[in-house]
Amino acid sequence: MANKDAPQERQRRQLERKRGRRASYDRILIVSEGSKTEPNYFGEIRQAYRIHTANVVVRPSELGTAPIQVVQYAEALFASGDKHKNIQRRAFEQVYAVFDRDDHGSYFEALERAESLDNKLKNDNKQFVRFRAIASVPSFELWLLLHYEEIQAPIHCDEVMRRLKNHISNYKKGATCTFSITRERLPEATRRAQALATQFNARTAPEPFTAIVELVELLTHLRMEK
Repeated sequence: MANKDAPQERQRRQLERKRGRRASYDRILIVSEGSKTEPNYFGEIRQAYRIHTANVVVRPSELGTAPIQVVQYAEALFASGDKHKNIQRRAFEQVYAVFDRDDHGSYFEALERAESLDNKLKNDNKQFVRFRAIASVPSFELWLLLHYEEIQAPIHCDEVMRRLKNHISNYKKGATCTFSITRERLPEATRRAQALATQFNARTAPEPFTAIVELVELLTHLRMEK
C-alpha cells in the first residue's frame, strides 16, 4: 500500500485535485518577453473573468527577452513542463509566445519558428496544439495606446510611451492595474487593432500592428466556450 505521506503520493493527489478543478475550456500557456508588464496584464484579465489558473498559465521567458528566446522557452516549457511551478508537460491545447518588434534582431526568425510549430506538437491528449506568435509592432504599449488613439503610421516605441503617458500619467513598464484602467475602452482598442490587421501584419514592420487583440479576445470569451 502506498504511503499517503510520501512526497510522490502527495504530488499525485494535488495533481488530481487540480485536474478536477480545471474548467472544460482549453488549457492555454502564455509566455511573454516582459517579466512583469504582460504577465500583470494577462493576470488581471484572468482574475477579472474568473478564469481557472489551471486553464491559463502566464509565464515570462526564462531564456531571455529576444523574440526567438521567447518562442524557444514556450516550446521547452510546453514539452518538458516545470515541476517547481506545477506545470505539467504537454498539458495545453494552445501556446502563445508574446513579444515586441522593437529593434530585435531575431524577430522574423521567431515568427518563422512559431509558425513551424503550429499544429505540429501534440499534447497529453494526443491532440495537435495551436502555437502562435503574438507580436506587436513596435511594442505591447501600442495595444494600450489604441484604447485612446487611432494609430495608422509607423511609430517608435519611445513615442508610443510618451503618448500613452498623456492618457495614463503614471504608466511605466511593469505597471499593475493596467487592464482595469483601460477596460472600459476595450471596444475602441479592439476595433482599432482589428482595423490595423486588415492593412498590416506582424511581417509588415515598421507599420503598426498588434496581435494582442487576438489573445485578449480569446481570454475574455473563454467562459463562453464549451
